[in-house]
Amino acid sequence: MAQKGFYYDSTVCTGCKACQIACKDKNDLKVGELFRKVYEFEGGTFPNVWGYYLSLGCNHCKEPKCAENCPTGAIYKRESDGLVVQDREKCIGCKMCIWSCPYERPQYLEEQGKCGKCDGCADLVDQGLNPVCVDTCPLRAIEFGDIEELRKKYGANYNLKVLPGANITKPSITVKAKPEAMN
Repeated sequence: MAQKGFYYDSTVCTGCKACQIACKDKNDLKVGELFRKVYEFEGGTFPNVWGYYLSLGCNHCKEPKCAENCPTGAIYKRESDGLVVQDREKCIGCKMCIWSCPYERPQYLEEQGKCGKCDGCADLVDQGLNPVCVDTCPLRAIEFGDIEELRKKYGANYNLKVLPGANITKPSITVKAKPEAMN
């Protein structure tokens, strides 16, 4: 199975949140519901200050705890491309996926009484297209494809200070990060 995943270049991201907004629009999410979120980090003391952004959707982990712990099988890993997707009809809103994901990416959808998550825009991927976050980024800070190919091209870095559980879930991401973000 070819595992699809994301490359993210934190060194060029300006935090514009176009990826976050495009995802929100595509998935018709309400206020406070985000399948992709742009996080901001800053620190240091003058004159040595630093800051960076991190755009995260589902990491389509090799060992997704959200799928492993879903009691109804609503969240599962597609065999064709490794995307971690959801059958929302099967979701009972128990929030086990939210509690299981170390990246806090599944979201509770209040109006529906169910959980939802980034599915890598599986419907678009099935048509040979990119997820909306990729094509929306004005600086091309996000790329999508076979994770092994992306790692060959950019390196296999996902060991950031702010990413808990990387050794537990084996996320299908690779990140070009500023030194301040690294473990």
